[in-house]
Amino acid sequence: MTRITARRRHPLARYAVLLFALALVGGVYTLISPASRPADAALASGKVDDVAEGKKLFEAHCSSCHGLNAEGTSTGPTLVGVGAAAVDFQVSSGRMPAANPGAQAPRKPRPAWVNDDTTRQLAAYVQSLGGGPLVPANEAVDPAKGNVARGGELFRANCIQCHNWTGAGGALTQGKYAPNLNEATPRQIYEAMVTGPQAMPVFNDSTITPEEKRDMIAYITDVREQTDPGGFGLGRIGPVTEGLVAWLVGISALVLAAIWITAKKRQAS
Repeated sequence: MTRITARRRHPLARYAVLLFALALVGGVYTLISPASRPADAALASGKVDDVAEGKKLFEAHCSSCHGLNAEGTSTGPTLVGVGAAAVDFQVSSGRMPAANPGAQAPRKPRPAWVNDDTTRQLAAYVQSLGGGPLVPANEAVDPAKGNVARGGELFRANCIQCHNWTGAGGALTQGKYAPNLNEATPRQIYEAMVTGPQAMPVFNDSTITPEEKRDMIAYITDVREQTDPGGFGLGRIGPVTEGLVAWLVGISALVLAAIWITAKKRQAS
């Protein structure tokens, strides 16, 4: 009678098989996946060399605060993963490069070296570092294709707490503020929603769809053209200012009226 002896497996054999399987899957994926590209933003613009030019601009104008590889420093956050839209918003509006570090970077005139080409190149370079939201297409920010009425409803539901119902802006805590939207371009408004600059929250496409963003842009740009049927708009920043002016003017009128009546009575007596 033949005796069959079972072979004893090595205790690490199962792990070796697992590692081999993972390596095989990774190798197959590498072969069938498309080659990585330098930056989505550069390809969208049709200029692949934008990344290289953007890197030169970054090293010359941005690396002192954000680090030579955009890793961030004590004076500037990392830009890895922020995306091209964030760069386009900050640079095109003059907020970056920042003149003086503070609670919030204000909109200001752009320096001489900043133009549409250099902004696109910087955005392409930052996009190549780790992805992120892309600069929206012209159609996505065209106010003429938006629904003003629906945009007004969305704006009042999500934005007036900080920006006022007309986009006039307002004060926040710790020295920050919601900026006036009258100077913002449609593209900058869209980019602000998808990137959440300063104290603003991010409104991604699952929160507010691209079509709804376009509707909100249509409302914001439309309200700029509206007139004030009551006369002077007082900055269009709401009933607090209107009430304060009415109170001051009313009290002043009553005081003057009381003085005039008293003077008349004295003359009569």
